[in-house]
Amino acid sequence: MVENRRYRNLLAYLILTIGIVIVAFPVYLAIMASTFDASTIINGNMPLVPGDQAADNYYRTLFIGGSASREPVGMMMFNSFVMAMGIAVGKILISVLSAFAVVYFRFPLRMTAFWIIFITLMLPVEVRIYPTYKIVADLGLLDTYTGLILPLIASATGTLLFRQFFMTIPDELLEASKIDGAGAFRFFKDTLIPLSITTIAALFVIQFIYGWNQYLWPLLITTQSSMQTIVIGIKKMITTQDALTEWNIAMTTAVLAMVPPVLVVIFMQRLFVKGLVETEK
Repeated sequence: MVENRRYRNLLAYLILTIGIVIVAFPVYLAIMASTFDASTIINGNMPLVPGDQAADNYYRTLFIGGSASREPVGMMMFNSFVMAMGIAVGKILISVLSAFAVVYFRFPLRMTAFWIIFITLMLPVEVRIYPTYKIVADLGLLDTYTGLILPLIASATGTLLFRQFFMTIPDELLEASKIDGAGAFRFFKDTLIPLSITTIAALFVIQFIYGWNQYLWPLLITTQSSMQTIVIGIKKMITTQDALTEWNIAMTTAVLAMVPPVLVVIFMQRLFVKGLVETEK
């Protein structure tokens, strides 16, 4: 039994290792490509060890920009960061407030409102893209951070997540707050929010990455190069003719685009995992 289990463990580790190599090798290749000049990459002679052009590539990408992208990537990263933070914070605020109303308030058509919110999970942005764009354009929000953020902050997923968590909180806490003379807002601020920190962290990580990776919506409503996000910038850097593509700049941009989401996951990993586990309970 022990030997069979040992072989099973070895097989599992082997499969995991192969999976990690498959996923990590393109990332490693992009990092190595960001340290060479464009001619070395285009000629297909790029070695799998770091080159000597890293400092020049990253400085040029962040502060100068390439020929295919007139704007420096530093500005694109700032736009993406503002959009991702706005979407994450906005989704959390709307979700926690709507879940609080559904769980702790008794009003007509309460569950109907919840199910209407839940049904919107079947209506992604791509389905309602035209009417959303029309409203944003009529309000004069094209090429603005508000236009990038506002249509994407409603979240049925977040509402469901917080609702399920709030339903696990004992009613005794609410009764104790009432005895202490606390109103609804004070109970929400002093009791529910501190208990929801891990859930908030889990939702923040998910929604930050969702906002950072947005492509279709920023592509539609941004016409100025100064407002484009880093995901759009990567696409514009890659032309149809390989000879015209500055692959060193494109690969450097791809590496920079991975940094903020990775940092968010690393720094919030413990709260993220804890939040998902506690929500499942």
